[in-house]
Amino acid sequence: MGLKDVVKPASGERQAQARFGTAKRAAAFCANQQLDHLNEAMRRFIARQEMVSIATADAAGRCDCSFRAGEPGFVQVLNSKTLAYPEYRGNGVLASVGNILENPHIGMIFLDYCDTTLGLHVNGRARVLEPQELLALPDLPAALMQAARATGGRRPEAWVLVDVEEAYIHCSKHVPLMKRLDKRIEWGTDDEAAKGGDFFGVKATRKPG
Repeated sequence: MGLKDVVKPASGERQAQARFGTAKRAAAFCANQQLDHLNEAMRRFIARQEMVSIATADAAGRCDCSFRAGEPGFVQVLNSKTLAYPEYRGNGVLASVGNILENPHIGMIFLDYCDTTLGLHVNGRARVLEPQELLALPDLPAALMQAARATGGRRPEAWVLVDVEEAYIHCSKHVPLMKRLDKRIEWGTDDEAAKGGDFFGVKATRKPG
């Protein structure tokens, strides 16, 4: 690993490390575990994952954390510096997409609950593409082209293209090991029962107006 591969910490990180006495430990972690790109092991890890959590913020810094899922490898790695994930039909709010339109910074974490109990952080800058815009990009992997042309519930309504700036491990010690069970996925459905309905009773607790 060369010096160019180590991402410089933000000033807030340095302040926190000084305050809690972790600067030496943090420097060792960054030198040994942090890259500014996706190496082959990271790319293989992403190709096995069925879910990822994403963090975005609007122009004023108001944050949103969301969940994305799909078939294994639904987040596609285009190259060592670029990945893309589909935006399937949801509730129509488009909070994450809206934030990216205002503020391109994005944080992603892939957690493998069922095998290694390891995770991978990927931070970078994102942009939102229409499906036809994505297909116009050069040298796309065949799997991504197939996913972009999917129909029915798996048809992406948009794609988020992420330019990778940081990639580093999330250690396994606090990640629970879970057993994966079969579940029928109703891709793209508007059926309230399949989506969970009013599970938290919000309709009943909201005041008129």
